[in-house]
Amino acid sequence: MWGICLRRVELESFVKSFLLFFIAMGSLAAMLYYSNYTKEEKNLDDLLYTQMRLCSFDLACKQFRIDFKETQKRLQYTLLRNQKALYANFPIPNSDQFVMELSYDIKNYHRDLSEIRRRLGVEFSGVLVLLALLSALFSMYALYPLRSALHLTREFVRDIIHDVNTPLSALRLNVGMLKRESSKNLQIERIEQSVENILNLQKNLRDYLDEHTLEAERIELEVLMQERIEMVKKLYPGITFTAELEPLMLYADRSALERIVDNLLSNGAKYNRSGGNVNITIDARFARVKISDTGEGITDPEKVFRRFYTENAKGVGIGLHIVKKLCDMMQIDITIESIKGRGSVFTLDMAKLTHG
Repeated sequence: MWGICLRRVELESFVKSFLLFFIAMGSLAAMLYYSNYTKEEKNLDDLLYTQMRLCSFDLACKQFRIDFKETQKRLQYTLLRNQKALYANFPIPNSDQFVMELSYDIKNYHRDLSEIRRRLGVEFSGVLVLLALLSALFSMYALYPLRSALHLTREFVRDIIHDVNTPLSALRLNVGMLKRESSKNLQIERIEQSVENILNLQKNLRDYLDEHTLEAERIELEVLMQERIEMVKKLYPGITFTAELEPLMLYADRSALERIVDNLLSNGAKYNRSGGNVNITIDARFARVKISDTGEGITDPEKVFRRFYTENAKGVGIGLHIVKKLCDMMQIDITIESIKGRGSVFTLDMAKLTHG
């Protein structure tokens, strides 16, 4: 049911759920273990003091150094410490001038603390492993309804796309017949343009739903670009397309490259002003493509590649998301510069596709 791989949105949800649960439980465990360590440290101090006190009676102890000091108002029956040792002073029967000092070397004390830290560290590591397993199980359990809902939605959209093919085919056929039977008709051309727009949206939805297996082939970019410009130009007769195309050979997946170009050209025309311009340039020296328009511009260019983000009622917000998705898959660096009211410039760096 879960399949071999989680899709990106499911993987993102899984990782976030896992981190949220693991960090929360891990932080609680860390606080508990820190509290436990401070108790262990205090217990060690109490144990050392108890042993010193017993040793003061029978002197039968090898771990402590025994010395005699002048009283001089020395604090007694208290565990003290300095840079060299932990020590305590105890009274000597029938003597007011001297006290017995029992000391424990500070290096041994630090060794005992290190052993406590090592033991607790091993326990804490085991707890973290257990928490990681529990976090993974929790995340998978929490993700199950989301995955089921996404699966149902994906299958529903696929069915819609499949069912739309029949009426679209009939529309294209009838529009073609009408064009042959009548002279140039603006209404028929608009219907044809609307059908092509629906087909383009259908392709975008299919690209959004399906994972791509890229197959590189030798592509003359300037030829492909000219073909796509001619195709899009027919759909937007009110927009002027200008091109400066230097010869550039790429090794890439043709279908994916066509989807990228079609979406950028269509967006440049769709959101342009009446009588506006879309300019396309290929700089072969840097293997760089620029597609600029004189359109509405974008208020927040950083969000433009997000899924379902749109600033215009004309769009549904998946075209540029698919462009970014395909560019990432093909190792194309895409950037955008936009000024609201003046237009946008999309730059495609294709240097990584110039070698077969």
